[in-house]
Amino acid sequence: MTTVTREQLVQVALDLVDEAGADALSMRALAARVDRRVSSLYNHVASRGELIELIRARIVAGIDTSAFETESWDVAVAAWARSYLRAFAAHPNLIRLLATTPIRDVSTFEMYDTVIGALVESGWPIQDAVAVMRTVEAHVLGSALDIVAPSDMLAQSSVPARLRMVHAALDPQHAESSSATSAFRLGLEALIDGLRAQRAGNPRHRLS
Repeated sequence: MTTVTREQLVQVALDLVDEAGADALSMRALAARVDRRVSSLYNHVASRGELIELIRARIVAGIDTSAFETESWDVAVAAWARSYLRAFAAHPNLIRLLATTPIRDVSTFEMYDTVIGALVESGWPIQDAVAVMRTVEAHVLGSALDIVAPSDMLAQSSVPARLRMVHAALDPQHAESSSATSAFRLGLEALIDGLRAQRAGNPRHRLS
């Protein structure tokens, strides 16, 4: 490429992580990808840490929070979770990187502010709102990894016939209902139902 912009560097870095994993992301590797000296990259990005936060912002931009403007908290949380899953399932190598790096990106905090604000407005105690949000996030990120796992991760052909229950449960005729996507949906429904019960039963009581 003849010129390199900050946005192009973010895209190349994202491609690098998608292809080679989070450990492959370095300023040196990025410079090699764009055929530039490492020193020249610092005209656009101050550090690897800043680059990670720019990648985080790119992913967060694809997560839809609009339901919080029009829907009840539970419906909005479910819609947010589904959008969150789509964003991360497209880039599974980012999950560990972004989940273990301190958040500095303002747009991520803006997303959280929307979610937490809706929860508090609906009656959730502010001291519990982050726990509710993180519980949903944990389900989403675990499900994203499950969805992109090898198709034979849980295969009947790998199960000894003597283990009758798991062998029967993994019969190919049950493939749709036992898929990672179905597990996400079931888990999300159960999670939202549990949060509704918590909210209804103890509207001003801290989670314990």
